This record gives sequence, structure tokens and C-alpha cells, in this order.
Amino acid sequence: MLFRQFVDDDLGCASYLIGDEAAGEAVLVDPAYAIEPYLEEAERAGVRIVRVLETHTHADHVSGHGRLALEHDAAVSIHPLAEPSFPFDPVEDGQDVQVGSLAIRVLHTPGHRPEHCCYLVEGHLLTGDSLLIGDAARPDLAIEAREGAEDLYRSLQRLVDLPGDTEVDPGHTGGSLCASGISSDRTSTIATERSTNHALAHSSQQEFVAASASISSPRPPTVERVVELNRGPFLGAPAPLEPLESVQGQLLDVRPAHVYSEGHAPGALNVPVDGPSFATKSGFMLDADQPISLHASSREQAALAAERLRAVGLLDVTGYLLELQTPERLEPIGIEELEALLAEDAVELVDVREKDERDEGYIPGSRHIPYRLVRAYRDELENGRLVVTICSSGARAGVAASALAAEGVRARPVLDSGMDDWEARGNTVTAFRRCGGSS
Repeated sequence: MLFRQFVDDDLGCASYLIGDEAAGEAVLVDPAYAIEPYLEEAERAGVRIVRVLETHTHADHVSGHGRLALEHDAAVSIHPLAEPSFPFDPVEDGQDVQVGSLAIRVLHTPGHRPEHCCYLVEGHLLTGDSLLIGDAARPDLAIEAREGAEDLYRSLQRLVDLPGDTEVDPGHTGGSLCASGISSDRTSTIATERSTNHALAHSSQQEFVAASASISSPRPPTVERVVELNRGPFLGAPAPLEPLESVQGQLLDVRPAHVYSEGHAPGALNVPVDGPSFATKSGFMLDADQPISLHASSREQAALAAERLRAVGLLDVTGYLLELQTPERLEPIGIEELEALLAEDAVELVDVREKDERDEGYIPGSRHIPYRLVRAYRDELENGRLVVTICSSGARAGVAASALAAEGVRARPVLDSGMDDWEARGNTVTAFRRCGGSS
């Protein structure tokens, strides 16, 4: 049996190529829109991808099933509750999908979405967005959270009754927004998850639902767009990425943060493509209805950025520019200088982390605005005071400062450090005091 896992490290999404090498046939489970790596691996293994198996209609990434159907005549299978508007072969609970001599068993496991299915083949359980390593998927992206959590609890109980040595091959790894406690491990076993997965530690359905339905992770604004793309007519290959003579629409600078700081075009938003969660950050910060021009250091860098933007449904990438007038500057700030400025009450410090992170400890007097929302506070922050942005490591602080600078607000990011460094220097932090707890 051919079994290959592919992981998109930017989004934390996993896909699987499964085949019978003797028969020369394979299926692809949950493919990304960029299908080239699968085709290369299939060619190396001497198999042809004859079918796509979707665990569900994805909300976090654009599927490659349309490209595989249109360009390679692959059939597409999904549970009928997905109600797709493309030609598909329905799969039902208990059905065996044949690929050569391999039988892939379908397990209908609703919760994350009503149509969700897992696939069991030769001791491998492909769990999609149900049981993850260390956690379970969020239940609030398709239906009301409590209803989804009730279904998910029942589905998880079914999965953990499988033999303990069954390998768990998840649809998401660390870095995904589909759950908060996902391990960075890429495989596990049912036995390991029984003993270590905190989503399986709840003593009752009521307790599980109460915990799972109280989702704190932000809902990406690209969710509805991605779902419609994945449910709708087949989406073909993107147009070639070409150089531009001038900016068209919004300008996304994908160069490293320090390069952007040393010089950038007026109005440019900076989300470095070599940084963590590029597509997720871009999805929160860009207007999905406006065309996107890329400012990059190389064509290869632009191509990577375009691929990752398309993965979250931002398809209108008009092209790229390597040479631009870059008269604007953004001066990063270090922790030591921040200490001095705060002592003089000379800055407006904005903590751009998410609420659950800030609750663990924040700098007294700082203001909380998650990086993805700073533009909405432009008028309040444009008060003449210097704005300093801070997060845990500097990545989101840089994005937030670039967004404020694009709006005409004087901002400096803590770019190479963050809250851990602030505390390591012995500075004071305040933790959110919960009822019955201590600060």
C-alpha cells in the first residue's frame, strides 16, 4: 500500500495519498488547491489519482478537487449532506471505497460539519476535522456550536472504540485554527489519544459540550467564501502570476518585516510570507473583495505568497512588483527602549494578542486590540501619541504596526521580542483575575 501524508505548514492542513501500487491507482484525501506536489508523488510511485475523497466541505482552505476533476478526470466523493453543486459520487456510513485491491471504509462522523466522514484503511484512520492529536475540532463553523458539539461527542466515542493500535492520521496539525490544543505531532494512535487527548477526558457529554461550545478562537473572515468555493462548481487552475507595472488594488508587502521597516511603499500592508500563519493573517487583514498586488523580493517569493493566498480563497492576485519607490520607514523598538518610554508615559502601548493570551499576563496600562482589528481603531489611535505594538514574539506586532502606518498612524512594533522578554527582564505583568481564582 502507498500511503503518503502531505502537510501545509502555513495553515496546518494535512492531505493523504493512498494507493495500490500494483494496480497503479490511488485516491487523494482532502487535497489542497495547489495539487502539484500530489501529482509529482503519484508519478514517482507509478500510480494515477482516480478519486478524491473529501472528509467534509472545508472552511479553512480551498480544495484541489476541482482541479483534479477538470485537469485529470478524477471522480470526487463526499457525503451527500454536503449538498455540493458539482458532480460527485456520494459516500455513506459503512461503505467501502475500492482503490485497486484496497478497501477504504467510510465512517460518518458528524460534528465539525454534518457531512463529516472519517476513512479507515489498513490500520490507518484518517480523521479529517474530528479527532485531532491532543484535541478535537471546533464544532461552530457550520451549525450552532452546541448542536455540533453534541454530534462531535458521539462521533468521538465511536472512534475511540476502534483498536488501540489504529494509527490516527489527522486533517490538521499544529497551527490550525480548527482547535486550540492541537499537538505538533503528525500521527498518533487511538490508544495514545485515549490517554492524552484533553478533549476525550470529559466525563460526560454535557461536560464535553460545555467546553467545546465555548469557542474563543477568532472565526476567520474567509470561512464563508472558502465554503462556497468548495461547495460550488469546480474551480480550475489559477492564471499565471505575472509582473505588474503598477499597483492594482491593495498592496501586500510580503518581504521580511525588517526589510519592510527599512523602506516600503505608502499604504502597503506587511505580512511576511516567511513568517508563521501567513495566509491566516492575510485573510484577517485584507479586503477579500479587492484585487491584491504583491511587493516581493523575488518572483519565487511572490509565487509562494500567491499560492498561500489562494489557499484561503483570496484568488484575485493581480501580479507582483519587485521594484517600487519605498520612501516610508517603520522603526522597530526594543524592550529596553519601551521600558524607558513607558516610564515617561510617552507612548500608547497596544497589546495585539488574542484575549486568552492577554489574560495570562499583560503590561499594566497597555490597551488590548487584537492585530486583526487595529484598523478599526485608527481614529482613536491617531491622537498625536506614539503607538507601540507588542505581541508574544513580534510577528503580529509587525503586521499591526504596518496596518496602522498604512492608515497614517505613527506606530512602532516590538519586532524581535515580546511579552516573554518583558517578563524575563523582571518587569511587572497583570493577569486577568477570574472568579474564585487569584491573579
